[in-house]
Amino acid sequence: MAIEIRGLCPLLQVYDMPTSLAFYRDVLGFEVKATAGPPDDIGWAWLTLHGVEIMLNTEYEMPDRPPVPDPAHIAAHKDTIIYFGAPDVDAVYEHLRARGVKVEPPKVAHYGMKQLYLDDPDGFALCFQWRAT
Repeated sequence: MAIEIRGLCPLLQVYDMPTSLAFYRDVLGFEVKATAGPPDDIGWAWLTLHGVEIMLNTEYEMPDRPPVPDPAHIAAHKDTIIYFGAPDVDAVYEHLRARGVKVEPPKVAHYGMKQLYLDDPDGFALCFQWRAT
């Protein structure tokens, strides 16, 4: 008998919480469900959108954050891609473009999934996808 699992909520370590919150909340449309830390220095946030959950956590506590992100650390963000099920990938594309996100048009992969790839502000790879009809 398999274990019962009812969700998945990845935790992403982010360099700049205000920038990441603005992207996930204001660009993608996630709702902030909970945060930890003072309002002007949030260290952790739990976000949801249509039953999808994601958490953001600051990689560095202030004032220990370096002036720029570590390029080697950001390069490792490409090791994992977060895939979102999106029934209308073209609408996601238009939504992103309307908010000033530079993104390539969706493409249909050889295995039949229509996919739209982009990076979040920390270089995490995101893909919005749905079976092509």
